[in-house]
Amino acid sequence: MNSKTHDLTQVTLAVLFIGGLIIATFWVLKPFLSALIWAAMIVVATWPLMLKAQAALWGKRAFAVTVMSLSILLMLVVPLSLAIATIVENADKIVGWAKWLAESRVPPPPEWVAALPVVGSKLQSFWLSYMASGLEDIAPKLIPHAEGITKWFAAQAGDLTLLFMQFLLIVLLAAVLYATGDGMAVWVKRFGLRLGGERGEGAVVLVGQAIRGVALGVVLTALLQSVIGGIGLAIAGIPMAALLTALIFLLCIAQIGAGLVMFAAVAWLFWSGEMGWGVFLLIWSIVVTTMDNFIRPFLIKQGADLPILLIFAGVIGGLLGFGLVGIFVGPVVLAVSYTLLDAWVKAELKV
Repeated sequence: MNSKTHDLTQVTLAVLFIGGLIIATFWVLKPFLSALIWAAMIVVATWPLMLKAQAALWGKRAFAVTVMSLSILLMLVVPLSLAIATIVENADKIVGWAKWLAESRVPPPPEWVAALPVVGSKLQSFWLSYMASGLEDIAPKLIPHAEGITKWFAAQAGDLTLLFMQFLLIVLLAAVLYATGDGMAVWVKRFGLRLGGERGEGAVVLVGQAIRGVALGVVLTALLQSVIGGIGLAIAGIPMAALLTALIFLLCIAQIGAGLVMFAAVAWLFWSGEMGWGVFLLIWSIVVTTMDNFIRPFLIKQGADLPILLIFAGVIGGLLGFGLVGIFVGPVVLAVSYTLLDAWVKAELKV
């Protein structure tokens, strides 16, 4: 009886000690946790590229780590920092645009609108009966929301210097993970094996596939759409093309899409009487807004088959929970959870 009591006490104290140690560890790592998660996501997603770079650089891991770290800095950290800085610095201009919109009046439709085949008369009727009065009624109501959104975004961004330092920390952690990735992969697989046997080891592989799917399908697609969309805006002579490109990138990350910015720019060109450039940007916008329907599913399936709704929820929830870094961390967390749960359910049901 005493032996059993002693064993129970020993187990209880051991569990409490281990639990307290885990909590203390997370408390110490809390300032670095989001950067570490992001760095791990980048390394897992780009690990095959690092191996190819190492093979091309005479098998030298140090050279490959340097090349990959500089690539992350130039292709991800610098553009994202510039995008956030551009939006925050131009927050007052965004509010000014909303006020200008409220004071503006939509002109009557041009004569060519009625001459359009099939939809001309209906479009002219819609323009005359709804748009002229609807904009005047709706736009003033949007100004407080525009001010609130821009102020909230600026508060989330906080000190841009601090944010940029966090991005540099991500690059540094990614370099360390690149250099020690082989040993870390073995350790994580062993941890999964000890925790759940063969299923635990397989879960580690599924986690890697989910991370790669989010990184390739969401981030790379958003980067391609924003770059191509920004080029079209610049060619068409849209003012503040850099700011709009940054906005397109964030909207694509959030799964809202580039259409909100691109088609608004098209409408502005038509409104300004630039019919030729308006038609050009309209065609360009259709290409930009539809390319994700083909590119994103293909890239996501290279890692894991993930629902778009899950990614959208991860982006919004991550942004609200972790700030701007949560735009990337949120989808990864939900993708990993969904992948593991889906694999467990199918294994149990033998689907």
